[in-house]
Amino acid sequence: MPLWKSANLILLANNMTQQMNDNQLAKACADHMLSQDLASKTLGIAIVNVECGFATATMTITDTMLNGHKTCHGGMIFTLADSAFAFACNSQNHATVAAGCTIDFLRPALKGDLLTAVATQSYQGKRSGIYQVEVTNQNAQLIALFKGNAARINGSVLPESRNN
Repeated sequence: MPLWKSANLILLANNMTQQMNDNQLAKACADHMLSQDLASKTLGIAIVNVECGFATATMTITDTMLNGHKTCHGGMIFTLADSAFAFACNSQNHATVAAGCTIDFLRPALKGDLLTAVATQSYQGKRSGIYQVEVTNQNAQLIALFKGNAARINGSVLPESRNN
């Protein structure tokens, strides 16, 4: 095998190992955050998947989440999107908080609906980031679009780490 092919295979293997390590770190960060997040746990928010700069979370709409119109209260949908955003923007083990968020509600969610929030990193700089979150129901209907602006603060997500 020519040396250049061997070197390319080594680079590919190293890249795959780094990605796996990044995703393991992202999962550890999300698991730690959820263990400390009584609000998300009380609402039944579950992490389905988390990778570096990406997170998927779900929540089933219950009676206690309904407003006076018998549809899901917008604050509950916002909370699901915000939680997915938090798991995504903290996935690199840099303590990160929301600097600002917006949400557009596109259709109502109803009792029994299983909502899925998929948060994706659009941009991440040294101190600030932008994340998009799509919230859909079990029929893949778009319920809401959320945009979160993230601000990294000093510290790390995991207690044994020291990121600045």
